[in-house]
Amino acid sequence: MDEQFEEGQIVLCVVDKIIGTTVFVKLEGNGEGTVTTSEIAPGRIRNLREYVVPNKTIVCKILSIRDGKIQLSLRRVKPNEKKELLEKVNKEKSYKAIIKTASGKEEFEKTIEKISENYSILDFFNEIKQNPKVLDKYFNKENSEKILKILDSKKEKPKEIRQLFKLSTKSSDGIKIVKSIILEACDNSKCNVSYLAAGRYSLNIIGDDFKAIKAEVNQILETIEKSAKKQHCDFIVEKN
Repeated sequence: MDEQFEEGQIVLCVVDKIIGTTVFVKLEGNGEGTVTTSEIAPGRIRNLREYVVPNKTIVCKILSIRDGKIQLSLRRVKPNEKKELLEKVNKEKSYKAIIKTASGKEEFEKTIEKISENYSILDFFNEIKQNPKVLDKYFNKENSEKILKILDSKKEKPKEIRQLFKLSTKSSDGIKIVKSIILEACDNSKCNVSYLAAGRYSLNIIGDDFKAIKAEVNQILETIEKSAKKQHCDFIVEKN
């Protein structure tokens, strides 16, 4: 049981029982562990059951593993660690549901067991995305096609951000200056800038991660603004 767990690992647990100041939990993967009151939350805890109750699912960090006994902490789990684990768990559930849909209830457990001999569920589906032929080892042609079809339907559409701005100058070589400012700002970027009319431009970026392309748009606009000031150009970002 200990071999699948290690110190510092973030794990999903279900509260089994509470005896005195000790919380007994069951770890995902058939493990068992304990959480002492001091590791539930920072500060003084007046009522332990405000934080944990039997059958509640919690995310913990493994502090130590000694002689088969696993000591855990609830309070030492960072928000991003909790979010990352829960996203992983939800993704695994989603992938297992796809397998069950394709293989049927009767063959589901056997198929999962067979896949688990070589992959984790997440690794298996990551492999499929790179090499769909991997499916042929575990499914017949019809079921393989089902899985690929489901995965294709679940693909997220690319995100797009469009930002309008004005950039102009009264300089005699204004067109050249404006063009150089925009080209410099968009260097090494996937952005697309189109001229609209009267010094107005449209900046477009398409990508999979909304936050990433939003940050890229902001960086480009900041670069344009700095260059515009140096070149004595008028620059305005329009409200969308």
